[in-house]
Amino acid sequence: MKKNDALVEARKEMGLTQEELAISLGYSKATVSNWENGHSNPSLYDAFKVARILNKDINQLFLDINVQVSHTNKEEKPSEQKEVG
Repeated sequence: MKKNDALVEARKEMGLTQEELAISLGYSKATVSNWENGHSNPSLYDAFKVARILNKDINQLFLDINVQVSHTNKEEKPSEQKEVG
């Protein structure tokens, strides 16, 4: 599994140790270490709790892709276009 560098970086930015983050979540330091080292993943519920504590978007911490939202209008497919005339 891939090491979760985003989680490590966010935790350090907040000035928290693994143990401090673990205590705030009600887990052991080993659990946080396993998440950071890619040996296990938090549940969805725990991932949201971690994101809230670290003041980050859950996608920034746990997804390997950058999601960009486009605000452009959706174009109609050719089969959906109406004939004029």
